[in-house]
Amino acid sequence: MTNADRAVDFVAQGMTVGLGSGRAAERFIRALAERARAGLHVRCVATSKASADLATSLGLHLVTLDEVAHLDLAVDGADEVDPNLNLIKGYGLAHVREKIVAAASRRYLILIGPDMVHQKLVPVLGTRGRLPVEVLAFGLPVCQAKLEEMGMASAPTTRADGEIA
Repeated sequence: MTNADRAVDFVAQGMTVGLGSGRAAERFIRALAERARAGLHVRCVATSKASADLATSLGLHLVTLDEVAHLDLAVDGADEVDPNLNLIKGYGLAHVREKIVAAASRRYLILIGPDMVHQKLVPVLGTRGRLPVEVLAFGLPVCQAKLEEMGMASAPTTRADGEIA
């Protein structure tokens, strides 16, 4: 049994489930779709276009946050985890949507596959990459000034979709 299969055990009939982004989330979406084909009825909110496309292709019913009061459960992966189980998310560029889905969820499960533990488990957060801070263009000057005040001055990176990462 994989950790994605185990995560699906937390899903009950009629739940609304947040679908994360990345490899761990993809495994969960596939496992959830398998249970849905066997009769489990759920509604899903995806954190990325890739997750939405996969869920739709597998027959899962997608809804938007406008259509639901809350999410019962959200399942996602992490990019880094330290020995105290603090984690970093957002290297996959779905940071804002992942945070919103997490905040809307009553329960939030983070999956890290056994094949990825050696990469994801780090002694100190930030070992594998820069701390992702996603900012809307509107808030860039204020956020950049606040980050600089905290000693985190770094040139922002603009993503292909025009957002600032």
